[in-house]
Amino acid sequence: MLLSNIWCMRLFCRSFAYLTIKDRLPQILTKAIDSLHRHKNEFFEKYGEEGMEAEKKAISLLSKLRNELQTDKPVTPLVEKYIDTDIWNQYLEYQQSLISESDGKARWFYSPWLFVECYMYRRIHDAIIQSPPIDYFDVFKESKGQNFFESQESAVILCTHLQQLKSRVGHLSREQLRSEFFRLLQISLWGNKCDLSLSGGETSAQKSNLINSLDDLKPFILVNDMERLWSLLCKEEEKASAVRVAIVLDNSGFELVTDLILADFLLSSKLATEVHFYGKIIPWFVSDTTIHDFNWLIKQVKRSDHKWMSRCGGDWKNYVKMGRWVYVDHMFWTLPHEFSAMSQVAPDLYAELQKAHLILFKGDLNYRKLTGDRKWEFTVPFHQALNGFHPAPLCSIRTLKAEIQVGLQPGQGEQLAAADPSWLTMGKYGIFQSDGLL
Repeated sequence: MLLSNIWCMRLFCRSFAYLTIKDRLPQILTKAIDSLHRHKNEFFEKYGEEGMEAEKKAISLLSKLRNELQTDKPVTPLVEKYIDTDIWNQYLEYQQSLISESDGKARWFYSPWLFVECYMYRRIHDAIIQSPPIDYFDVFKESKGQNFFESQESAVILCTHLQQLKSRVGHLSREQLRSEFFRLLQISLWGNKCDLSLSGGETSAQKSNLINSLDDLKPFILVNDMERLWSLLCKEEEKASAVRVAIVLDNSGFELVTDLILADFLLSSKLATEVHFYGKIIPWFVSDTTIHDFNWLIKQVKRSDHKWMSRCGGDWKNYVKMGRWVYVDHMFWTLPHEFSAMSQVAPDLYAELQKAHLILFKGDLNYRKLTGDRKWEFTVPFHQALNGFHPAPLCSIRTLKAEIQVGLQPGQGEQLAAADPSWLTMGKYGIFQSDGLL
């Protein structure tokens, strides 16, 4: 049963959504402003007074945005012309049409959570592109880089494991291959804990050996469709000469390392012949992956002093060069629409996803958009919550960081809530939840 659209924050003043808008988003905006401040000398060295004025303008626009948010001002149309500006403003008009308040204006605390959270990040980009010549600047770049470097010891362990695994992959039995596949899937899942939007931009590094933690973490996997993923890929491998796996990325930094390690294994084990990565076209939700982040991370891994990590970077660069790894960005990923609208709003992207034999959706934001960010009953089937979105067999790989979860057993959600009231929002629990897999 569908209870309601999630969330009109004024009606849920104790909800995670409300606290996100009230506390976490202003904190993220403050850090974005601080990032511009810290780079003012760089802007001056590159562009002189023009760079200084651009920095001041961007800061002014972000400060204005923070004030609008904190004082619950009306949500205003985007100003600067960009490829998605008209679509965004049309969506804003749609939201306005749903408002029953006297002035008929969408406001920060009177609007659906997914909409206003996406809107804030799009307004950040609006502020930057209104401020040439620094209109290229990523206010989250430092945070993303810090996450990677602070997690480097853990990344080295994973790269070493991968290279050792690849050296013997041709001699593994089918059962051993299955076990390694499950291991790397779980590493990719728990890599999703490293989310800078959840931490408000504070450091969210992985500093422990994730491989050694997998057995302890297994009880926290609430929905586990790994066996279905394995069966699907085995069948596709047998019947098709080319098998494409699509990974809709979430966070850069350590999580991206775990995703690339999984993707490398898919090729090395011949479970897939090509992997297409889908990322954001602009900086998004602090740590989401852009093409710059994707290329930068591969370059950093290749430059590593550690031989196995460097070997990984060299392999990954070659996969891109050979076209076995393809990075694709599209404006749809940074629109406020749920994924069930993709076939109408972005039919080209939907058609591209239909070419995949399997789509892996990483992270919490993708899950919210898959399910329409609605407050579903916990037992509602995942297929129902997708609301007709099914370009290909798909699976959500996510640690829970928002008040939404479907496809649980009767009573499971209530038992979790009784034992741990914050079970939905702290990234402690994870899922492999599939649709269209036998």
